Amino acid sequence: MRFSGACTLIALLLTGCPRQRDKALTSEEARAATEEAALASKAEGLTASVVELTTSFTIGEAVEAAAEELRDFIESQLPCAEVTLEDATLEVEYGVNDGNCTYRGHTFSGISRVTVTRNDDARVTVDHEWEALSNGLVELDGTAQVTWDFENETRRVVHETLWSDLDTGRTAEGEGDRTQSLLDGGLLEGIRVDGMRSWTGQAGRWDLAIDGVELRWVDPVPQAGSYTLATPFEKSMTLSFDRVDEDTIRVTVESGARSFEFNVTSRGVTER
Repeated sequence: MRFSGACTLIALLLTGCPRQRDKALTSEEARAATEEAALASKAEGLTASVVELTTSFTIGEAVEAAAEELRDFIESQLPCAEVTLEDATLEVEYGVNDGNCTYRGHTFSGISRVTVTRNDDARVTVDHEWEALSNGLVELDGTAQVTWDFENETRRVVHETLWSDLDTGRTAEGEGDRTQSLLDGGLLEGIRVDGMRSWTGQAGRWDLAIDGVELRWVDPVPQAGSYTLATPFEKSMTLSFDRVDEDTIRVTVESGARSFEFNVTSRGVTER
């Protein structure tokens, strides 16, 4: 993961770049950061949901047998999908057939290719490729490799994707390396994420450190945790998340001595 300028990740987390100390964060920059975080979270939620869809197989089987189990599970959950199996690779095209196309709150369209590359008691690795994959909110193309750590009950996701917000038309391209675990409510609720991701959007390059961020499938932004964000306008900032009510999450954006608060709902961002 690359960071622009002379700042290291540790410097960003602890102090920020010295050249930033005399540059006050503006309300417009804080809003832009909040909107970028919301867009990145939408893409994260879509990829996490489709990854969850492809976890239902027996550990320790041959990879071909695991892929057969995945085919049967996907067909049982999403009868709308046309599923093709070749060796240990599935191609899933959503919306071809009649019937349900919704899983974990996401209604899918597009194409997903899944390959079980390793499946034993020590490690499971699944490779993903997405083509115009969408949930009606965001559309993405790209790849990811998912590796499970059974001892720590976590999984590692390394991705490269291009995504687009279907409401605003904003696009971004980026990569990431995150560790995920389940929230207390399990698969039905969502995931906790730690790690890093970066992307380039219309304003430039953004680099993100992720600390204890809690993503529910139904929310537009995280409900807890924090992001430390290196921005294209040469300032670093921290975004922290706190739930206000079932449909509202408060996002606090801080940089140096300045801070701003925004309420984010499923309908958008408003300044407090």
